[in-house]
Amino acid sequence: MKKIIAFAGSNSKNSINGQLVAYLANQITSASVSVIHLTDYEIPMYSIDIETEQGFPVDVTILKNKISESDGVILSVNEHNGTVSAFFKNILDWLSRVDRNFLSGKKIFLLSTSPGARGGKNALAYTKGTLPHMGGTVVESFSFPSFQENFDSTSKTITNPTLAIGVSEVIASFLQEVDG
Repeated sequence: MKKIIAFAGSNSKNSINGQLVAYLANQITSASVSVIHLTDYEIPMYSIDIETEQGFPVDVTILKNKISESDGVILSVNEHNGTVSAFFKNILDWLSRVDRNFLSGKKIFLLSTSPGARGGKNALAYTKGTLPHMGGTVVESFSFPSFQENFDSTSKTITNPTLAIGVSEVIASFLQEVDG
């Protein structure tokens, strides 16, 4: 059975991107999906001084190894002020210092959501352009608009039928790529 790691690029305990990742993970039955929370890892703000004087934080190496052990990655990026959050950018900075191609051979389903109608499209575009430089292949991407209007956080379901169909189709396409 293929292994997929899924996470949101957010450090909010109430992350809507985290809720979307959890929903997607629950839709997949043909692969083993492990949902992780980046806030469970102690990762300082990147600094060449920290890297030089202390080396790589243990949790960065643990996270990199978890990604390496997977066949695919589901990643939902949040958007702050029109770009990815500083929290997520910091994670990428550290991971790429441990191994510039830490996503080598990984098929990636990239998505984003936001409270607004654009669904985090700027963060999605930035990340879609960045991950290939780290060895990954973004095989699917999806912008989920107006999260609170289209997702019920209590029942953990997509309430907009059109979006539900679109998400299902993208998941199926991603899984076909992972199965290779």
